[in-house]
Amino acid sequence: MILMVIIFLLLLFWENELDDEGVVSTLEHLHVDYPQSDIPVRYCNSMILQRSIKGPDNACRKEHIFIHERPRNINRICSSPNKMACQNNSTILCFQSKTKFKMTVCKLIEGTRYPACRYRVSPTEGFILVTCDDMGPVNLQRYVE
Repeated sequence: MILMVIIFLLLLFWENELDDEGVVSTLEHLHVDYPQSDIPVRYCNSMILQRSIKGPDNACRKEHIFIHERPRNINRICSSPNKMACQNNSTILCFQSKTKFKMTVCKLIEGTRYPACRYRVSPTEGFILVTCDDMGPVNLQRYVE
């Protein structure tokens, strides 16, 4: 019985793939909010705090995007024929969604160090560009309205 508990705990920890600070940093955790959370006031500020989204050295991110789409639809982007060189690195391919997704763009308006970051909420729709590996989307590169 004890062995089963130990194995369960090991599998649980291994499956979560935590980064250096103990925070899950998958594309889904960082960018997907489906269905959109019912946060009537200060959506961006609340979501960014709730998910511990910050830049290197606890800097506030200048911009962050939450996508309000089913994860399986986001995963399908990796099989999209719309692929191109990513803007920042021409050797890595980006895959563009075939349809526009609803999203919220959070733009920094105040603060420099997490958690004292304040964001403006901008609901929008746009195509998203992601990098992919064999498991699916890895990084959200940008969006195009």
